[in-house]
Amino acid sequence: MTSQTAQVLLSLNAKEVSSLKEGVNFKKYSVDGKCCIIYKNKDIIRACKNQCKHQGGLFIKDIEDLDGRTVKCTKHNWKLDVSTMKYVNPPDSFLQDELEVEILDDGGLQLVELNPINPWMVDPREPMELQEGEVKVTYLTHACMELQLGETRFMFDPWLRGPAFARGWWLLHEPPADSLDRLCEADLIYISHMHSDHLSYPTLKVLSERRPDVPIYVGDTERPVFWDLKQSGVNLTNINVVPFGIWQDIGEHLRFMILMDGVHPEMDTCIIVEYKGHMILNTVDCTRPNGGRLPQNVDLMMSDFAGGASGFPMTFFGGKYSDSWKADFIKRERAKLLNYKAQMVRYLQPKIYCPFAGYFVEAHPSDRYIKDTNVKNTAEDLNACINKLASETRTWTPKPGAVLDLGLALKDLTNSEAITNPPASAKIYKNSWDFDLYVDELNSAISCEIFKHRGWIQFYYTWAGFQNYNLVVRMIETDDNFEPLTGGCDYLVDFEDLSFPTKRPDREHSYIEIKNRVGVMRYVVLHGRLWDDLYIGFQNRISRDPDIYHHKFWNHFQTKLPTCRPDWNKFLQQETSIQDPDTHSHGIVYGLLHVISGIIRLLKSIWV
Repeated sequence: MTSQTAQVLLSLNAKEVSSLKEGVNFKKYSVDGKCCIIYKNKDIIRACKNQCKHQGGLFIKDIEDLDGRTVKCTKHNWKLDVSTMKYVNPPDSFLQDELEVEILDDGGLQLVELNPINPWMVDPREPMELQEGEVKVTYLTHACMELQLGETRFMFDPWLRGPAFARGWWLLHEPPADSLDRLCEADLIYISHMHSDHLSYPTLKVLSERRPDVPIYVGDTERPVFWDLKQSGVNLTNINVVPFGIWQDIGEHLRFMILMDGVHPEMDTCIIVEYKGHMILNTVDCTRPNGGRLPQNVDLMMSDFAGGASGFPMTFFGGKYSDSWKADFIKRERAKLLNYKAQMVRYLQPKIYCPFAGYFVEAHPSDRYIKDTNVKNTAEDLNACINKLASETRTWTPKPGAVLDLGLALKDLTNSEAITNPPASAKIYKNSWDFDLYVDELNSAISCEIFKHRGWIQFYYTWAGFQNYNLVVRMIETDDNFEPLTGGCDYLVDFEDLSFPTKRPDREHSYIEIKNRVGVMRYVVLHGRLWDDLYIGFQNRISRDPDIYHHKFWNHFQTKLPTCRPDWNKFLQQETSIQDPDTHSHGIVYGLLHVISGIIRLLKSIWV
């Protein structure tokens, strides 16, 4: 079997090639309107599909481009320079996948797409008949599903207690009372990625105390899912990192395969589970799971649906970010997401579809504004849309404790007995959360010894390792209402040379002002955590000038921070030695380094 296949999408004869205009050309290659983009510059021809790599939107001509090289996505206004296949807005983000351009002897050309063989087609198995009760899928809460596959219990993404993203997300649904028992009795667990609504340390702490050796499977992502395990206090001893696109055999009839996300391959994954030839596809939070290449006609498909899992635009202020602008934006984005998910289901044609991984709420009283403005899609919204576009697919809106019997459902998709709902007396929605327990833990970082020394700022950002980028950020510590704290830290970071000026530099530069709740910010700094706790957790308020997205900056602090925490013991030793009269020479050296750094910055500004 070859490693990839080639498909000719479009053929142009010599006359059609000569008629291509200089710059961007759009050409249809299928009867259903699918299109490719061809860029021509003298003898240079490059081409790609008309599909944004971010979230699959369509490109149109960029009327602001005077050089005729860029196109703009209709979904989020991302801009692609087709002459280089680099995205220019946001900069430093993705490279577009190109089509092969084959020049023919007669002057014509062909656009060829090279596709790897779909890995789930390796060693195909014919479906066997399922008996009643043989395969059961139980929804617990958010993205946590339990699969009973014969004698094996398989658990997905257990978030069963505590908040996610610091204190920003809380469970919407009340997990069944025996959920933690089910987790600890599981035969294997899949954790899709490191976001805390999937990798829940409060939940895993219980698991590690009761069953530390349970087999846990994660994908071999660039950023390890359990990058902070040793320092987290959670003692799990049987974590298995598996390569992408290879079947993992679990017994005679059960196997699974983990696939990467096409947009965020460094962290996001999805999974195909196969039992007796029947496939269950769980795309979890992937933006473009496996680059959009997925098995069709699976027996059960699950995916996220809600949206609202970002700090943008609810946490932004100033400029255009009025409440009415945010409401209009969110409404449009919700509609786009519904259509995107529904079209995916229409294309893949699963027999049964279940929306999940979107049941969270901004429950803490201090986040009432976010809760009121961050309107999300409901599972019923998406299923209604799917019922119109893909009427042959049965939809399931799960409740905590609800059970789908896959064998019964496949024999008759209309069989009402295939789904067992929780009893009428069961509690569906949570109405209380352990706010104080978890918020107090975060706020305990405020009084940590390191923050008594101003030098923590330089030490932390040096550890973070982001620089050589023309961006100045002002960080302001605030109370829960985002009011600056008296005596709190308020500082500038110039990421061009990683300096800490007292005022904004005179040169032209991009500027971001970020107000952070002090407890969360200091907890993030202390433990070297990713800034998703701040950004996705709605724990800051942001303004920027100019109003553009800095992908390279956010991507670094959200996914690329060092995997070892800052060495604060070393920092405190340095601070002590600087202040100790017996080590005065160290203080002199420290001071000279600051002076030299200042001279270098001055010379650079003069040179510029």
